[in-house]
Amino acid sequence: MAGQEYYVRGINDAEARGPFSLEQLISLAEAGQVTTDTYYYDATTEQWLLIGGNVDMKAAIWPEKKKLGFKQAEFKAVNQEVTDSAPPITVQDFLNAAEGKTEETKGKKDKNLDMMRAAIWGTRGAAVIMLLSAVALVLPNVDAVLSFDLNKILAKPLILLGVADTFLGVLLLLGVISLYPLVRFRAVFGLGFLGFIFWSQGNVTAMMALAGGCVGLYFSTIFLSIVPLGVTVLVGIGGMAALASMAIP
Repeated sequence: MAGQEYYVRGINDAEARGPFSLEQLISLAEAGQVTTDTYYYDATTEQWLLIGGNVDMKAAIWPEKKKLGFKQAEFKAVNQEVTDSAPPITVQDFLNAAEGKTEETKGKKDKNLDMMRAAIWGTRGAAVIMLLSAVALVLPNVDAVLSFDLNKILAKPLILLGVADTFLGVLLLLGVISLYPLVRFRAVFGLGFLGFIFWSQGNVTAMMALAGGCVGLYFSTIFLSIVPLGVTVLVGIGGMAALASMAIP
C-alpha cells in the first residue's frame, strides 16, 4: 500500500484529485482535505470506494494513538498567563495559525492545495488542446464525414485520429485523469507521425504549430505548478488553434 498512488474525490466533487502517495494522503487528512467520507479509486475493482470502508487504508491514514495517562501530581497546566503582556493561548489562536491568519503563519499555504488546483486546470487545458487537434484533423476531410461513406472515412486515417482526439478530449473534460498515460502517448505519436507528414510536404509553419500543440499537451499532464502549467497550456492551445485555422478551407 505504501508504494501505491491514489486518486481521490469528495462526494460532491465533479473531478478527481491526484495521484497521491499514502504519505500525501496522510498530510491531506491532517489538513482536513481528506476524510473517511472521501472516495478513492480502486484500480482492482475499477470503482470509487469510501476510504472509511477500507480498514487497512483507514488505519494507515488515521492510526490509533495510544492513550497516555498522567498522574495528578505530574500534570501541570501550560496555558497560563505569565505576564500581563503574554495572554494565554486560546483555541481560536490555534485555528488562526492553522489558517495562516497570524503574523507568524501569514503567507504560508498548503502546497498540496496549489498542486490540486494546477492538476484540475492541467486536465481542462489538455482537454481543450485535444478538441482543437480533433478540429484540425477532421476539418480538411469534413466532406467524407458528412457523406457518411465508411470507405471514404477509412481511406483517410487522419479522420479516425481526429475522432479519437474528440473522445479523449470529452473524457478529460469529465475529469478522467487515468487517461494521462494515453494522452502523453498521443502527444508523442502526433508529433512524430504528423510532423513527418508536414515535413514531407515542406510545411514548416504547420510543423511549428504542431510542435507547440503536442508539447503543450504532453506537459499539461505533468506540471503541478501554476506558472509553468499556464505557459504550457497557452502554448499548446495556441499551437493547436493555429493548426486548426490552417485547416479551414
